[in-house]
Amino acid sequence: MKIAMVGSGYVGLVSGACFADFGHDVVCIDKDQAKIDRLHAGVMPIYEPGLDALVESNVKAGRLSFTTDLGEGIAGAEAIFIAVGTPSRRGDGHADLTFVYEVAREVGERLSGDAVVVTKSTVPVGTGDEVERIIAETGASGERGHRVSVVSNPEFLREGAAIGDFKRPDRIVIGAEDDFGREVMREVYRPLFLNESPILFTSRRTSELIKYAANAFLATKITFINEMADLCEKVGANVQDVSRGIGMDKRIGSKFLHAGPGYGGSCFPKDTIALLKTAEDYDSPTRIVEAVVKVNEARKRAMGRKVVDALGGIEAARGKRAALLGLTFKPNTDDMRDSPSIVVAQTLMDAGVEVAAYDPEGMEAAAPMLPGVTMCDSPYAAITGTDVVVIVTEWDAFRALDLKRVKELARAPVMVDLRNIYKPDDMRAAGFDYVSVGRP
Repeated sequence: MKIAMVGSGYVGLVSGACFADFGHDVVCIDKDQAKIDRLHAGVMPIYEPGLDALVESNVKAGRLSFTTDLGEGIAGAEAIFIAVGTPSRRGDGHADLTFVYEVAREVGERLSGDAVVVTKSTVPVGTGDEVERIIAETGASGERGHRVSVVSNPEFLREGAAIGDFKRPDRIVIGAEDDFGREVMREVYRPLFLNESPILFTSRRTSELIKYAANAFLATKITFINEMADLCEKVGANVQDVSRGIGMDKRIGSKFLHAGPGYGGSCFPKDTIALLKTAEDYDSPTRIVEAVVKVNEARKRAMGRKVVDALGGIEAARGKRAALLGLTFKPNTDDMRDSPSIVVAQTLMDAGVEVAAYDPEGMEAAAPMLPGVTMCDSPYAAITGTDVVVIVTEWDAFRALDLKRVKELARAPVMVDLRNIYKPDDMRAAGFDYVSVGRP
């Protein structure tokens, strides 16, 4: 079947390429001419392992194409996905749905036949209702007589593992209000039906809420274990053992129980705040999520202070140099949105510490966000002449550093490991003053 994917960012491009790999005919549409030109040239606008090869193979097979012309792109499409950005609105934190509604109106005006319009973007409860109203207002489902169903189909893709998540999902959630929408979506995901992937059909509003509820719950797990890490440091316990001990309980599970500098990225910060705003609008406050947001923001700066303490405190730290290894919010992505590294670096610079940094993929995106930070072309270049090495993001490239070389290059053998990727006994044996998170 023909699928149109409006928006060729992270969600749209990954989803479009995977649908094409299922055998569908997919057109990815984006108003950014430069982005479409790069895609035609085989240059990916984002870093995601395996995406370039997946796009290339499906373009060659004739199943995947790119255009800036929405009318051309949606012509004959049975399913039209809206996968544009929904950033936090300045001033009040609500999700900014400007792009979603613009696409809905443009799709309605250009629709030439029956179609299911699918919100793939992360949107607040009730967005599908408004998309449906906008399309009806254009006359597509009125005087022009087209059968149009608006469906919610939230994405659950982890950056760095998105292709595997799409092809082997934990679940597929589809919120539809009529049989037409449900049947078309069954056909869209038929390859995964054959693989017996769990597919949950719900109402549209339920589907919209599932996405926010899932991200808020995961953010809560991360924040909980981070607070337990602080308590472990006070009482002399080991947070990794605490995590294992509670994670073996099947009611809790082991995922998202790794202590660190706080969550970041394109989803958790934005979605938890948007959920708070939705709850306020409906006079149903979510106090737990509210606490999660506050604790997470405070934690990032606390991690910066942890590095300052490792340098001997606020007075001793001034004029010293720190090397930050890892800038992106997680490994295997170039995404810097709300990354803890931004706050950690700023906290250090506020204390008069000179900061150098290295990241395998994120430095181009990081540079404008971190003015005053020296970007280096290798971890060892960043470490040279520093008084403390800080592991901020757990890239594989940092898990087996040549510790002898690190000691030779650094002014002082001090490491602050905010991801607990090294063992304290090993680091002490190597002659390092080693500080980690939630471990005695």
